[in-house]
Amino acid sequence: MRRKEREIKNQKEMEDILKACSVCRLAMVDEDKPYLVPMNFGYRDGALYLHSAREGKKIDLIRKNPRVCFEVDEIVQFRKAKEACDWGVEYKSVIGSGKAVFLSDPEEKRRAFDTIMAQYSDGAYDYPGTMLERTLVIKIEIEKMTGKKS
Repeated sequence: MRRKEREIKNQKEMEDILKACSVCRLAMVDEDKPYLVPMNFGYRDGALYLHSAREGKKIDLIRKNPRVCFEVDEIVQFRKAKEACDWGVEYKSVIGSGKAVFLSDPEEKRRAFDTIMAQYSDGAYDYPGTMLERTLVIKIEIEKMTGKKS
């Protein structure tokens, strides 16, 4: 990281950012080019949980290569100024990489859905068995992540 004074080294602080964000950008490799999608997600115990339809481009790419990268960010506030070059933004972000795994066990999927819902709500929810069967759940086993803030 070029700006070492902005680096977040504290694991809990990075996890707090993950828990505060509402969109995760998931990056995959499509032959020789990147492919990026914004997704809803949940974070728990060193892993991200995402849900998806059972087919589509991102699913095909993950099946070919489960190595992924992710990014989340939180804009704290914009710093306005009279001159354009004096504007700035206060932010917090986390970038990481890991391995994508498709969950098949119904109980694991239910816990993943609970994690995703907890990202956005305090409620408790039931998930119909047909929905659990139809929906693909992706677990990103985080291997590395870095944080940055300004």
